[in-house]
Amino acid sequence: MVTVSDENVINNIYEIRGLKVMLDSDLAELYGVETRVLNQAVRRNIDRFPEDFMFQLQQTEWENLMSQIVTSNWGGRRKLPYVFTEHGVLMLSSVLNSVRAIQMNIQIVWIFSKLRQLLTENTELRLEIKDIKDRLTSHDKSITTIFQFVDQLVQQKTDPPKRRRIGFKPDDL
Repeated sequence: MVTVSDENVINNIYEIRGLKVMLDSDLAELYGVETRVLNQAVRRNIDRFPEDFMFQLQQTEWENLMSQIVTSNWGGRRKLPYVFTEHGVLMLSSVLNSVRAIQMNIQIVWIFSKLRQLLTENTELRLEIKDIKDRLTSHDKSITTIFQFVDQLVQQKTDPPKRRRIGFKPDDL
């Protein structure tokens, strides 16, 4: 049994078109087959891979991805790579029927699930933080209003209005 660290698999997951995907070459390496063999197996079973399971990168997407990856070991590809979503990776297990492919698929699916769970937890945490910030902003406004009111009261107390005195005045004699 070949073991690959979760970190190594996670490092091969990219976000393209708003989807978490893995490159055909990375999957081939994890499965222990050549990229052309993996793509050949996919082409033979193309009905199993709709657009939301697998798609080919456009030139600009490929260039953008290459610029994000500091250490490139890909050399010269003649064709633009295919990328597989989580569902595409699941489908690969039925196309590549080797023990290693099945083991790697299980590990990759677990990692995709963990990533989805982390994203959900982070979203909930972000919403809670936003709620707290909104409340603090509201409290800040209320406190500012209270201080302004107190300042007005203090100002009125220190500068009482001039009142006309009623009654007998010594100057009137």
